[in-house]
Amino acid sequence: MRIDLISKEYPPAIYGGAGVHVAELVKVLRKDIEVQVRCFGANRNEKDTTAYEHPESFAGANAALQTMITDLAMVEDIAGADLVHSHTWYANFTGQVASKMHKIPHLITAHSLEPLRPWKEEQLGGGYRISSWLERSAYEDATKIIAVSHGMRADILRAYPQIDPAKVVVVHNGIDLAAFQSAKNDEVVRGLGIDPAQRSVVFVGRITQQKGLPYLLKAAKELPADVQLVLCAGAPDTKEIQEQVTALVEELTKTRSNVIWIERHLSRSELIAVLSSATVFACPSIYEPLGIVNLEAMACHIPVVATATGGIPEVVEDGKTGILVPIEQMNDGSGKPLDEAAAGGARAGGGRRLSALRCVRHGGPSLAERSVENESRGAGCSDRSATQSGWRDNFAGYYHRRVF
Repeated sequence: MRIDLISKEYPPAIYGGAGVHVAELVKVLRKDIEVQVRCFGANRNEKDTTAYEHPESFAGANAALQTMITDLAMVEDIAGADLVHSHTWYANFTGQVASKMHKIPHLITAHSLEPLRPWKEEQLGGGYRISSWLERSAYEDATKIIAVSHGMRADILRAYPQIDPAKVVVVHNGIDLAAFQSAKNDEVVRGLGIDPAQRSVVFVGRITQQKGLPYLLKAAKELPADVQLVLCAGAPDTKEIQEQVTALVEELTKTRSNVIWIERHLSRSELIAVLSSATVFACPSIYEPLGIVNLEAMACHIPVVATATGGIPEVVEDGKTGILVPIEQMNDGSGKPLDEAAAGGARAGGGRRLSALRCVRHGGPSLAERSVENESRGAGCSDRSATQSGWRDNFAGYYHRRVF
């Protein structure tokens, strides 16, 4: 059996949760199945992995057009595969065309949905309409769709009502707990500008509207003065959001000297060191189908304070592995909080946001202990799919029982 797995991201070029998932999935599947990886960008020095770059003639083209031409370059090479598995809209076009060209099933793993990310138009311009069209067409035509959470499955069926619900199944993303464990390293965190002896709130994510970083920066004014705010944030979607975040950080640093902004991509060992030194992990997302980074934080025994949106409540057990903060959002697809001012204030939303602050002041250690207790049950996920073994069994079973 041979699977051709299609992804824009693949090590070492990973910038988001989809890339993390793909990298771990390939490791697991290659133990039992032939997997040919086809990804974007520069050549990878890895067996059974082929990278594709868009032609120079498309160098100045819209990113959506660059994606389409790169996708098409992969199609002929997929001949001989038993199944094509695509991840994100960047790869869905490859999967759909290859499925028709070679008469093989097309499996999609849905990590996000274009209709629920309207801010992408700021990044892609008219290309956002192309990415939305490509995604809709691929989803409606796919053999099966994996949703990474029950919340994501509901979003798919709302966004694309023509899809048969029977072909959309839920398999939660997971992390390898053998590789992602708490490991304090004071030398590493000091080298990043963090004082391991002081409490800290850590954020890890891309600078994009869906991650809600501006709301965290506004709320951070309410944190105790001695608490460090560590921002592992880079890869901005647009110049505008980069400028917005920069302005908010600059404003915050007028009254706080302990804001540490790390813009470069951290290695896994560095990320583990940062998470292991934290008091609390903050996930202020306004759109998050699952949130692998929350699993990573809990695997490092750190409690999570997160907005109760998307698939996050399926990962974070409120009061056990963290605190969920209610959020009322617009239903126009943007996901913006109904009260923008309240979203950036700790007192907004009643006692839950105050409880989030108390997690920093008092509750961090006890919640961390509970996080350790729950790690064996899947790092806080509602089933065992987040554990390495449970995740592997879930995926392997899916491929053999559900697709073929």
